[in-house]
This record gives sequence, structure tokens and C-alpha cells, in this order.
Amino acid sequence: MIKPRSNERFLAKGGRNGRPIRWAKSLVAGLVVLTAQAQAYDLSQAGEFLQEHCSRCHNDERYSGNWSLEEFDLASLAKGDELARWESILRVTQRGEMPPASRPQPEEAELADFLGWLTGGLDDYAAAHPNPGRATLRRLNRTEYNNAIRDLLALDIDIREQLPTDDTGYGFDNIADVLSVSPTLMDRYLAVAGKVSRLAAGLAPQQPYTTTFQLPKDGSILNQGVPAFDERMSNNLPLNSRGGGAFKFYAPYTGEYEISGYLNANTNNETDRLEQNRVSHSVHLSAGPHTLGMAFRRDLSLDESVQTLHNTTDIVVLPLHQPTMLTLDFIVDGERVGDTQVPSYYMSPRYAQNNFPRDVLQIDVEGPVSIVAEGETPSQKKIFQCQPRIWPFTAQRCASSIISTLANQAYRRSLDDADLAGLMGVYNTVAEAEGFEAGVAAAIQAILVSPSFLFLYEHDPADSAPGFVHSISDTEFAARLALFIWSSLPDEELLQLAQSNQLRKPGVLQNQLTRMLDDPKARALTENFAGQWLYLRNLEFHRADVVAYPDFDVPLRQAMLGESEEFFNYIVQQDRSVLDFLASNYTFLNERLAKHYGIDGVSGPALRKVNLTPQNNRGGLLGQGSILTVTSYGNHTSVVKRGKWILDNLLAAPPPPPPPDVPALVAKQGGKHLTQREQLALHSEDPSCSSCHVMMDPLGLALENFDAIGNYRSVDAGNAIDASATMPDGTNFDGISGLQAVLLARKTQFAEAFTQRLMIYALGRGLEAYDQPKLRAIVRAAQANDFRIRDIIYGIVTSEPFNYRRTPAA
Repeated sequence: MIKPRSNERFLAKGGRNGRPIRWAKSLVAGLVVLTAQAQAYDLSQAGEFLQEHCSRCHNDERYSGNWSLEEFDLASLAKGDELARWESILRVTQRGEMPPASRPQPEEAELADFLGWLTGGLDDYAAAHPNPGRATLRRLNRTEYNNAIRDLLALDIDIREQLPTDDTGYGFDNIADVLSVSPTLMDRYLAVAGKVSRLAAGLAPQQPYTTTFQLPKDGSILNQGVPAFDERMSNNLPLNSRGGGAFKFYAPYTGEYEISGYLNANTNNETDRLEQNRVSHSVHLSAGPHTLGMAFRRDLSLDESVQTLHNTTDIVVLPLHQPTMLTLDFIVDGERVGDTQVPSYYMSPRYAQNNFPRDVLQIDVEGPVSIVAEGETPSQKKIFQCQPRIWPFTAQRCASSIISTLANQAYRRSLDDADLAGLMGVYNTVAEAEGFEAGVAAAIQAILVSPSFLFLYEHDPADSAPGFVHSISDTEFAARLALFIWSSLPDEELLQLAQSNQLRKPGVLQNQLTRMLDDPKARALTENFAGQWLYLRNLEFHRADVVAYPDFDVPLRQAMLGESEEFFNYIVQQDRSVLDFLASNYTFLNERLAKHYGIDGVSGPALRKVNLTPQNNRGGLLGQGSILTVTSYGNHTSVVKRGKWILDNLLAAPPPPPPPDVPALVAKQGGKHLTQREQLALHSEDPSCSSCHVMMDPLGLALENFDAIGNYRSVDAGNAIDASATMPDGTNFDGISGLQAVLLARKTQFAEAFTQRLMIYALGRGLEAYDQPKLRAIVRAAQANDFRIRDIIYGIVTSEPFNYRRTPAA
């Protein structure tokens, strides 16, 4: 065993290859003071602390963590060298991860002195040497592109499925480094921009087209480039219906549309009893506020899997102006059909008994076959704010006004002459052949594929030296702010304040941030940040074992997702403390989810705020079915996945990657089914596994009372569940309430972890060592007000990394 060395032995012994120990020599010589704060702690004490508590492992022989104190320079803290190493030392020491629990621990006062010295040194160096970092050129991801079109053109459609899925980095899909551009992607942008621009300008398509809405047979969510069904829209269906679908259809014109529907004939025997080829059967169909009769005949396809509804009524006239809700549900001949079910060939009998397959598979809307009446859509109203027929405007002047107004918002800055000249050139070419509206539509298409729209451009001062730190402009700040809060463009009010250099005045910025967070568009934080931070997007693809968990169906999955989304959105809207994520006495439930949780007194399909009691064993994120489900496998829970999720997302303390060829857990031994605790105890006998599992397993074991779909249970594998656990520092706790208490005792660590994730999302890049002092400053400021979420958001948007950038190094 390596014995602790004295300072004299450190000085006498060379480092690697006989190099002198620089940091030890610095100690003896007595460094010039680092900062005023660091003077309070003698530098020799810092060296002695590291020598006593770190040298057993971090030396030339053991070289734990791939570094050695024998080659580490204490003076690097004052010089700004080795910042990542110093931040790592601060992080693991502050969290109690080092020294390991098996080693002698420093006294509380000794630890506090060292941490104060190190934190002060890092923070003061950062204050004296600003470094806001620099993200690479950032492209709008497909969600931001969709939202930008919505706000630019007042066009309420969803074009995300027409664009490829974006890559992710650091857990998010808005990271500049991974948002690449390929020729295929540009082709898709051109196609989407062409369709969107003509739709917004009110130009009829060259031929009628069909919009298809689908429901998969088993109720799962589609992702096949067609409008997918959202289970939450089923609230729009009549109470006596079954197996229907509801979809939003944007009718660009008041015109005639042909609507066709398709039933799943193989899941029900009701239609089998109807007379074949008799055109008198009808299924309930509604379009907007109007209920329509849709007649059909029973006409089975060759594989007898699809029932076709032939529309024999008059062609439907749909209104324009806003998306029309289309619903198609299963009410045959005006009466609710029976509940008799037959097992489907594509489902197990047990699954078919507990999960009603979809009666309705698809709705097709073709058209407009003809335009019945001209009218002005919200898009046309926003675009055509002048008409060339109105004196004194000529077509050229009117087009110039329209295009410059749209491009100013789209480019998130004032236009220069070159910008406008290029767009007017596109307009003139098309307008000469096809007319004014077509020319404007062509210019809009050019805007939507322009690099100034697709990318977040930020400029460095002319002739600035490499590494020069400078403030971004107010318009660039407004663009960052809108992407952060709305995942979209700045609106007119925000842009006007930015262009007049008023936006970042303290009172103005506070009011604008409040306005933005109160706006419905701030729901983007829930859908895009929380959806990725909490892995909620993974829930859509989770498939629970239908035999082990027959109750897990689409309505339950959607209710789980809704609970977590409403919970996050409530915290933002009500400016609650982020500690509510760890433990709360409320959540959001509907009848389906409340029944799943065993909570009485909740009726109906709508989610609403429900107060909780300790007996409910819920509250905070860790009691929510969505989190418990995405951190499980399809047929059993996972202590490791749950523990790792907590370390990654709630504590920002991810475990090291597993070694290669990790053996699987042994679920059965000697003919006996093992509990998760027994499996992990057996697994952790391998020393290469135990170092990681000692951190993850206690956190995951405390949640073993919840099964793989979030049901509370007391027995697993025939044995009573033991949800007690012990942290590496010796802290004992039991179950979810004990785990919540452990996490709340580390509330500052959680607040830093949450702020780190939100800051990555806001900046569109990963955080570096030089960002950590700014992060700590945000958390310290928020701590004075109980870590309220809007204080953290305000801290981020007023921070150095959000307001400044650095020119590239030479």
C-alpha cells in the first residue's frame, strides 16, 4: 500500500521521468496571493489537504482517474490552467464522492475551508478573465423551423414530419455542433417552403391533394410522415362513440372536399352482421361544428383487414380561417354499437380482451375539389398588408413592403439593400409570368430557405483580435431569447425593442421575459426542454409486455405524458421552486391515471391538479408513471436504469461508462427467482462493476415499490419488497419518501444540475469548465428566493455566456 508522503518527500522525489513536483515547490516558496478570498486560507493547507486525502490514489503508481498529484501544479489555479481538473476536484469533493467512503474523511471545518478556497479561486479567476464561449453556427431544428413558420406566416399547420429527425448532443436536439446540413435536407426545405408559401399566400394547388390521418391498429403513435393521431384529441369525440379519431385539418380555402374513412373490419364483428353492398349504413362523421352523415357499404378488401367507407353524400364544404376538427367514430346507423370483441389476428387474446383495438383506421381529405368562396385567411391578412390596386401603391412598392416586413422578422434583424434586392429579384421573375400573389409566394419561399432564416447568425466586430470577448447585439440577443423560451422567432414587440437597443435594460428585460413566459408559446419549454431532459419523448416508443402488463394502453400512456407535461408547465407558469421536481404535494391526474395510481375522487378524461397525501406515495417527478416507465424495461423494472436516470438528470453526476462485456443480471439461481436486490448483489461481487453500482443501486432500489409501469406494489418475484438503501456516505433511507429526503438534502446540487441542463438548452452548446463559475452564480442568486424557476431562467438570460461571445482563437 502506498503510504502518504510528506511535503519534504514530495520535494525530494521527482515526478514522472524525474520532473520536479511543481505544485509542491510552489507551496514551499509561497505563492503570490490568488485573490482576496483565497488569502483567508493558507495555500500550504490546500496542498496538505490534497496530499492527505488524494495522494493515495492520484499518484504516479496508481494514476487513478488518469491523473497524478505528482505532476499537478497548484499554481495553475491562479494562472487559469487545468480549469477542468480543478472543477472536477471541486465537484467530487463538494458532493462527498471523494475521498471514497472507504477512506478517512476530512473534518467538516477542514473540508469547508478547502472548498471555500477552491471555489473562490475558480470564481475570481473567471471574473477577472471573462470567457463566454462560442457555439458554432446554429441551424434551426425542425421544431424551431415549424414554429418559426407558424409565427412568421400565421399558419397553424405542422410540417415537422416532412423534415428529417434532428441529431442530438448533450441530451438535446438544438445543439449547434450536431445540426448539420446535407443536400437531402436542403431538398426537403425547398419542397416544404414551396408548399407552405403557396398555402400562406392563398394560391390554389395545381391539382387537388389528399391529406391522410391515420390511427394504427393497436393504438400506437405513428411516425411515418403523415399526420399522426394524438390520443388527447379523443376528448372531442361524442360520449357514446368508440374507437374513433379526431384530427386538426387546415382548410386553406372555403371549398369542396371529399372525405373518406376506413374502418378496421378485423377487430369487430358488428359490421360483419350488416348487409353487404347496402348503401344505407352510416358512421358518425363531423367536420368542425357540423355533424355529417357518412353512408357506406360493407366492402371487405382481399385480406379482410380493412373496411372501406364510401362517401356517397354531397361533397363536404369546409370553412377556412382556422384548423377544422375532423372526427370519425364508430356509431353504426345512429346507434352505439355493441361491446362484443373478437381477438385479432395481430394481437394476443389477452391483449385483445383488455385493450380495444382501433375501429377507425384512417380519414382521407381530398381537395379542394373546387373553391366555393374567396376569403382572407389569417396568413393572407398578415402577408398582404397592402394591395397594388389601392392607390398610391404600385405592385412593386407593395411587394417591397410585404417582403421587407416578413424578411425583417424571419432574419431576426434589419435588412440591408443586398437582402431586399435578392428577394425582389425572385419576386419580379415570378410575378411577371404568374402575377402579384405568385411573386410574393416565391419570395416567401426564398426567405424560408435563406441561410439568414435557417441559421442563427451572430457577428464579431470587424478587425477584432482572436479571443476578443464582446457583447452580442440586442437583435442577436432577442433571437437567442426567442429560441430559448418559444423555440421560435422574436415577435414584433421583442424585435422593435431590440432594434431600438432597449431590450436589455433591466426593467424592460424583466417585463419582456415575464410576458414571454406567460405566452402560450412558452409551452415550447415543456415540450422541447422537459420532453428531452426527462426522457418524456421516449415514452411514445415504450412497449410494455402485454402479458405482464395488460393494463398499459395508449390512454394510460398519454395520461402519463400529460401528467408530467402539466406538472412542468405549472411550475413555470406559477413560478414555483424547482424543488417541487423532487417532492410535491400535488400532481395532475385524470380518471384513468388516478385509477392506475389507486387515488380516488378523480372523474373524467381531463387532467386536473390533484392534491396528494403521504399515503399516496407520489409527488415530484419520481412518483410519476412516465418517469418510472421510461426507466424500466418492457417486462420488468430496472434498478440500474432508474439509479442512472437520477444521477444523470437530477444530480448531474453520471457514473462512468460500464466496462466492456458487462455480464447480464442473473434473474434465477438454483431454481429460485431473484429479486432485483438479490440480482444486483450477485452482480456487484465483480469489482469492476461495484464501483459504479455503489452509487446507482441505492437510488434505484428505493423505487422498487413501483413496477415497470408505475403501479405501486409490495411484492416482487413472490417476495416482499425491501425498498431500503444506504448511500455510499452511510446515509440510510427507505422508499420514495426516504429518497426524496436524501435528494432534498442535496437541494443545491439538484439546483445546479437543473440549471446546467437548462443552460445547455438555452445556449445550444455543452458547458465547459469556464462556464461553471457563472452557473454557480445563477444558483446562488436563485437560492435566496427558494430556487424559483423564473429566477433561474432570468439568471441564464442575463448571464455572461448568454450575452457575450468570443471571437475565434488564432
